[in-house]
Amino acid sequence: MSSFLFGVGLQWKMDLRNKGILLTYYAVPLLFFAFMGGIFSSINPASKDTLIQSMNVFGITMGAILGASSPLVEVYGSEIKKAYQMGKIPIWVAAVNNFISAFLHLFLMSLIIFILAPLAFEAKTPSNLGLYFLAISIFIMASITTGTVLGLFIKNTSRLTMVAQVIFLPSIMLSGIMFPVTMLPGAMEMVGLLFPATWGFKMMINEVFDIKQLMPLIAIIIITVGISIFKLSILEKTEL
Repeated sequence: MSSFLFGVGLQWKMDLRNKGILLTYYAVPLLFFAFMGGIFSSINPASKDTLIQSMNVFGITMGAILGASSPLVEVYGSEIKKAYQMGKIPIWVAAVNNFISAFLHLFLMSLIIFILAPLAFEAKTPSNLGLYFLAISIFIMASITTGTVLGLFIKNTSRLTMVAQVIFLPSIMLSGIMFPVTMLPGAMEMVGLLFPATWGFKMMINEVFDIKQLMPLIAIIIITVGISIFKLSILEKTEL
């Protein structure tokens, strides 16, 4: 257990020293919050009611899809994975350590926005804090497991960037954080339901628990974890 915690701590420190990771986990989401938060609240004062949720959807999606997937490519797309085999360390350890580290970073980033938004833009604080933090935790997990699949299947960072953008941009545009999804064509609205961001936003702005909004996120977690386990089992066998 101590060695596992050491691995998580090491991954956390490595992320803090990685400029690319810090950009996607903290710098860009918080700059977007500082810039767009003022614009949203000025153009449409009603947006203050969901400003915290909107900014967190953007930051978490960016961090999970563009950030959390990157360290996995560096491990599983290079010779580093052989070091795990030589040290008799299960190959899934790197993915789990990355998941935990990413979760902590993104939760911290979300907490910063949660604290600053009411002070900077008079944003409305969610009335049901228990449900809000449950929703944001599950949304972070669903987003990171989606990013994990990308990191396991894509072998170089340039290709990862392209594929991640294909997922990230529709996630943001179709989630409802920029404009109501009712303004979208029916087909585009249906496409938006495939992304964690849409369901995360729906669950975070709701003041009462709705299992119909929770189940899609749980389904995404189960599917992406299953795909990740399958891929890791293949990597384990091919390296033996």
